[in-house]
Amino acid sequence: MDPALHETHDAGAAVVQLTEALIGRPSVTPDDAGCQALLAERLSALGFQCETLVSGPPEFRVTNLWALRPGATPQAPVLVFAGHTDVVPTGPREHWHSDPFTPTLRDGKLYGRGASDMKASLAAMVVACERFLAESPNPPLSIGFLLTSDEEGPARDGTVVVCEALRRRGQRLDYCIVGEPTSVRRTGDMIKNGRRGTMSGRLTVKGIQGHIAYPHLARNPIHLLAPALAELVATRWDDGNAHFPPTTWQVSHIHAGTGASNVIPGTVVLDFNFRFSTESTPEGLQARVSDILARHGLRPGQDYELAWTVGGLPFLTPRGTLVDAIRAAIRDVTGTEPELSTTGGTSDGRFIAQICPQVVECGPPNTTIHQVDECIDVEDLKSLTHIYHRILQRLTHHE
Repeated sequence: MDPALHETHDAGAAVVQLTEALIGRPSVTPDDAGCQALLAERLSALGFQCETLVSGPPEFRVTNLWALRPGATPQAPVLVFAGHTDVVPTGPREHWHSDPFTPTLRDGKLYGRGASDMKASLAAMVVACERFLAESPNPPLSIGFLLTSDEEGPARDGTVVVCEALRRRGQRLDYCIVGEPTSVRRTGDMIKNGRRGTMSGRLTVKGIQGHIAYPHLARNPIHLLAPALAELVATRWDDGNAHFPPTTWQVSHIHAGTGASNVIPGTVVLDFNFRFSTESTPEGLQARVSDILARHGLRPGQDYELAWTVGGLPFLTPRGTLVDAIRAAIRDVTGTEPELSTTGGTSDGRFIAQICPQVVECGPPNTTIHQVDECIDVEDLKSLTHIYHRILQRLTHHE
């Protein structure tokens, strides 16, 4: 067998085996279930200095792993692979065709919770590093791993905590690849070079509870809210730009009433969310919402209370060293020209972007993530490993 083909075969078998080992650990958020210890063992054998950072209250302990392998010189650029070992709950297990935490190969696909989101990416990252460091034991590139078990949860004690610790230490990060499942039909057809910001609000409009037959003795908060709600729904917040779609505003929950059909409620609570582009800011959007409420006679403190939560700011990595290296690596491996996108939900990239100038998400297809019978095509898994390996080569040699 040709040595290059033998190496490719070995890498393919290795990444499948490691992905299976990770799937077999039931790491439902925030429980890491030993995934990071397994990965740290593999990384330590490669010369990585591994550190576990535990955060969160006793009832919600989050495990984080920071691992770093210094490059040939102190000035070596730092590339970080980032991701999460936690997965979402399985849903009804009886709906799965095989146990969600027993990795199962069927028809060329590997099934199990976390197969695509994102244990395949983690395995591919580690195996790619093993291949790369076998051929370049002392590269002019520092390599890091930033892993958390709190990406699928509240995201309060995971990547954001590690990033703050790295910032305090003065740890420089130059490039970051997040292994989120970004592809659509095949690995590499889409990468995310940015994400929209997210901001949620809870609006409580106050009325006066009363008998529904005597509305003159009550004040219906739903009626008070309705005109402003109609304008909020119809508002165009911005037009987006060349990199981002327009900002959106969506209601996620509305609640009022006691459950009785003859009672005017005393309050109505509205939960909503902005996904916003770089054309808008949290402060500007908050001010516009307040203006709309005021136009419809709603006064802060007297008629309503409004609490805001900023989940993350938008970020964008334009064409440059990292984007170009990833696009070229994908072309090398698959022959595909990847689409650059900023659509979809949020990721931990929003935290890393605060301390790293170039952050790109690159991972397998997302067609089955969070679903029953989550799976990844084995060929997609192998392609992802080769792509990560090729990225390391290109960043090292600046091809």
